[in-house]
Amino acid sequence: MSPSYVSAATRLTFSDTGAGLPVVFLHPTPLDRDFWRPLVQELTGELTGVRAIVPDLRGHGGSELGASLPIGGFARVPDAPVLTMAQLAADVLALLDHLGIPEAVFAGCSIGGYVLLELWRRAPGRMRSLAFICSKPQPDAEVNLQKRVANIAQARSGGVSALLDGFAEVSIGATARSNRPGIVSELRVRMNLTPEAVVAVQAGLATRADSLPTVATIDVPVLAIAGGEDTAAAPQEAEAFRAAPGGCAFHLLPDAGHFAAYEQPHVIAALLGPWLEQFKF
Repeated sequence: MSPSYVSAATRLTFSDTGAGLPVVFLHPTPLDRDFWRPLVQELTGELTGVRAIVPDLRGHGGSELGASLPIGGFARVPDAPVLTMAQLAADVLALLDHLGIPEAVFAGCSIGGYVLLELWRRAPGRMRSLAFICSKPQPDAEVNLQKRVANIAQARSGGVSALLDGFAEVSIGATARSNRPGIVSELRVRMNLTPEAVVAVQAGLATRADSLPTVATIDVPVLAIAGGEDTAAAPQEAEAFRAAPGGCAFHLLPDAGHFAAYEQPHVIAALLGPWLEQFKF
């Protein structure tokens, strides 16, 4: 059984492996913490000095969604519960407190990166550095907002399975799908959100803040990795992290999609591992 902790009266699960520099990995939706497993296996162990702390975000994997999410925050679907980036950030801070970790390095993919930006606004003193892997600081554009509304309607009408099938297909790069025919099914089985969780997550993504002003305040080192085949966080959007005053190491993987860390764990580890060396005691 996975270890768990409680945040806002909700039981949340996580894994904690390796020893050394604490690195918190925040996965993309609609996956769970298993998304990071291939990369974490590359980075952890006695010789690498990395302690990987990998939570299941609220409503994902073994973590409960909770019964008291706010309603009304997403004006286009006013009756939708909203899983806010603020709540997800509070959950991560509760995990650090549970483990007695005063500060850590953080890595996030997609929604995981949005949570990192909220964490920076709330608790910058607990963040030694931030790695954004296939994420971006911009809010939803109009076309994305319309898609959120459609996704919520589909989830509520019994179409969650088909919706998740679509997420799996479009999020994995064309190169990975060609080279590893089984990768779509590998990741699809890790997408187990309930209709209620899909609705809350989509509403939360739609209402997240514009974080471009936040990037301009990040005075610790930033690593940004973008995928050339990523249609959800395009490389030109991820390039906005270059504005971080603490410095940004930017890398483009031309043949990677939105789930680059799972598609190419060896390549990501080769970039992330040396970058982490500067933060080890």
